[in-house]
Amino acid sequence: MSEHFCSFEMDEGGIGVVTFNRPPVNAMVEASYAEVGRTFRELATMPELRVVILRSALPRVFIAGRDINEFLAMDQEKATARAPIVRECFWAIYECPVPTIAAVNGPALGAGLLIASMCDLIIAADSAFFGLPEINVGSLGGARHVARLVPQHMVRRMMLTGDRVSAAELHRLGVIDRVVPKMLVEPTARARAKEIAAKSPVAIRLAKEVLNRIEFMDLRSGYELEQTYTARLMGFEDAKEAARAFLERRPPVFTGR
Repeated sequence: MSEHFCSFEMDEGGIGVVTFNRPPVNAMVEASYAEVGRTFRELATMPELRVVILRSALPRVFIAGRDINEFLAMDQEKATARAPIVRECFWAIYECPVPTIAAVNGPALGAGLLIASMCDLIIAADSAFFGLPEINVGSLGGARHVARLVPQHMVRRMMLTGDRVSAAELHRLGVIDRVVPKMLVEPTARARAKEIAAKSPVAIRLAKEVLNRIEFMDLRSGYELEQTYTARLMGFEDAKEAARAFLERRPPVFTGR
């Protein structure tokens, strides 16, 4: 068993990779949630970071949910004390200042589905499936997070039955960006990451920030806020460079200023 649940590395292009590694199925314990939260809070301090890919080191699974052995040792008091650590793990991913891409190579269940749902894009293997199986093991899942992705009746179906939903079904709903053979999941995620990393780093960070802020706003307030971010972007040289490059039909050269 790995000493740490996740590790991080970044290439020269600013593409970071967070790897989950807790054999045999990446089942999460309290320390795992805490470590993921710390990792993503540290990523928020890295100005050179452009995109983050979340992947599994295990070939057959993304994250299979919580560790049932830890759950058996838990009572109401312990569960209540643990809850903020779990919440902050998911919010740290959601609030990452750069785009995040989940490279889902296999089952993403319970906490695995929630971690994928916190990402901006999901690339999934054609054999992958997703679910909230907690009802089958004496618990409840993260229905409110899943409700960001799918219609309410599907949330209820997943929560009440523990049904597994295929990557293909979620792709039809627009939840998953690409569904590809398992061997192509990580190359496809990296290609997407390179596409995003080639944009202005200023524009990408402002876009990610405003997307998070407007998600739960009403239409009028959300668009008004979005306009203020557009005006902010106009104060950066990268915005003018993007316009000039478009008119001159050449690749832009962004400086992050």
